[in-house]
Amino acid sequence: MMRTRPELTGSFGAVASTHWLASSSGMAVLERGGNAADAAVAAGFVLHVVEPHLNGPGGDMPLIVRVPGGEPRVLSGQGVTPAAATIEQMRAEGIEHIPGTGLLAAVVPGAVPAWLTLLRDHGSWAPAEVLAFAIELADRGHRVLPRVARTIAGRADFFREHWPASAALWADPAPADWDMIRNPALAETYRRLADAGRGKAREAACDAAIAAWSEGFVAEAIDRHSREPQMDSTGEAHAGLLTGDDLAAWRPQWEDTLSLPWRGTTVHKAGAWTQGPALLEALGILDPLLPERAAHEGSDAFGPDLVHVAAEAAKLAFADRDAWFGDGADLSRLLHPDYLAERRALIGEQASLALRPGALHGAPRLAQVRTADEHAAAAAADGGAAAAGTGEPTRGDTCHIDVVDRDGMVVSATPSGGWLQSSPTIAELGFCLGTRAQMLWLEPGLPTSLAPGIRPRTTLSPTMLVDDDGTVAALGTPGGDQQDQWQLSMLLGMRVLGLSPQAAIDAPAWHLTHLVSSFEPRVWEPGGLHVESRLGEATIAELRRRGHVVTDAGPWSLGRLSFASFEAGAAGPGAGGEERRRLPTIRAAANPRGEQGYAALR
Repeated sequence: MMRTRPELTGSFGAVASTHWLASSSGMAVLERGGNAADAAVAAGFVLHVVEPHLNGPGGDMPLIVRVPGGEPRVLSGQGVTPAAATIEQMRAEGIEHIPGTGLLAAVVPGAVPAWLTLLRDHGSWAPAEVLAFAIELADRGHRVLPRVARTIAGRADFFREHWPASAALWADPAPADWDMIRNPALAETYRRLADAGRGKAREAACDAAIAAWSEGFVAEAIDRHSREPQMDSTGEAHAGLLTGDDLAAWRPQWEDTLSLPWRGTTVHKAGAWTQGPALLEALGILDPLLPERAAHEGSDAFGPDLVHVAAEAAKLAFADRDAWFGDGADLSRLLHPDYLAERRALIGEQASLALRPGALHGAPRLAQVRTADEHAAAAAADGGAAAAGTGEPTRGDTCHIDVVDRDGMVVSATPSGGWLQSSPTIAELGFCLGTRAQMLWLEPGLPTSLAPGIRPRTTLSPTMLVDDDGTVAALGTPGGDQQDQWQLSMLLGMRVLGLSPQAAIDAPAWHLTHLVSSFEPRVWEPGGLHVESRLGEATIAELRRRGHVVTDAGPWSLGRLSFASFEAGAAGPGAGGEERRRLPTIRAAANPRGEQGYAALR
């Protein structure tokens, strides 16, 4: 079977990410003696520089890490809503839905404190060492991706009219594809974080950098910036609610994973404040419906039977996400065999066109939402969408990093938010705030109703696999609501079709739009199923016959998955008859779509 990339196998270490400069920077850290935590942090800060349309320092970042001999743990870098963020306050502003751009949707920016917390707790380098890669790229410049250039071009006029600091940084002049771009203000921000810890012991240096962010010059600049009204997607200017006190009161936290044994592995996800448990539920619903191995094992295509049941299981899981998930929600019954059986019994031969959350804790309740067609009709009646745009940048939004070192530390991280096009630039810092609060509702009584000091239910969703034989793997993808759907496709490819990780990434993908979008304008498309045309005409025709509303998204358009794994070396006889441990086996794979994701391995 043809693959776009070779199967990468080694014994020293691996970094796979959504941009080659992040992968190569992380690999350079491993080559210089750093561990997986050091490499992940260096790569994460580089992604802020080279994929600014998909993540930034003002954004968020959940990760899962497994240290040798330990259990996978989640680090929540999802910041909370401001203390002043209430439904009443938003209503007083005349807001019906939290806007996807501007300042009102800003939450405490969690990515930078989370990266520094990972470095402090599991790394071996100091902040100045890991920040050096991002500082150089921001200061000296790097070649801008065509997708970044297109994003800037599409917002340049708006920036010039409404967000002058964004125009000055990005749009005057707007870069052409592969131009050199610089961000000296961001380089200086990172230098000041690094300088805060100079002369201190490593852990104290990390704490000093966190304090400089959360209680020092960064928090002070954000506080000032939030007070100035800025145009947002309501079509009006609003000041933000985020304050320096909000930043000072919050720190990232370590948590247990939520997990499910499945087909020879245990799948680990973050908790109810993410959409991650929906992947576990979908796998649990599907398992008895799947063959041990598909009849066309090793094929790079999925047949209509497999895609149909997977899509229907995902509809049920994401309906539960929309009804039940949220910060602090009780999901203890979600993966119980009886509940999974109840949900499984709803899957029929024809595609469902209804939102069907289960009775997890009594009668479910969904927010008041429109279909995409209803929203389009309403927008047309109002004279079109707001000029300030919507909240999610692209279908392939967000970034992802997987890192493995030779000692068996494994990291899976999904940074996002703080997109250059979603909120005005803070000129003195070189980045903008995130807009994650758009995932909350202004209806009371929902698991995702707006309230002070809560984490919005995020789409960011890293994954870790711990196989029954001890092999540990990290994987994930950008993609908003699609993240766990594309990961479902990959896991089915690996565990049902028998594909290698790279082949499973390359295989034709699909995802639903039959769910309530987490991003403005918060709509759903009954029966919507987007597929890559490489599924084949016969499969697509059969899916349509079964009632799926299929959109052909082209041959190579869905998913930006990456993967890295660690398998410990077994003990065996040495040359002189003494027992010695063989080198570990490390594997990595990356997505070819978009021509920017790469894995580096030795």
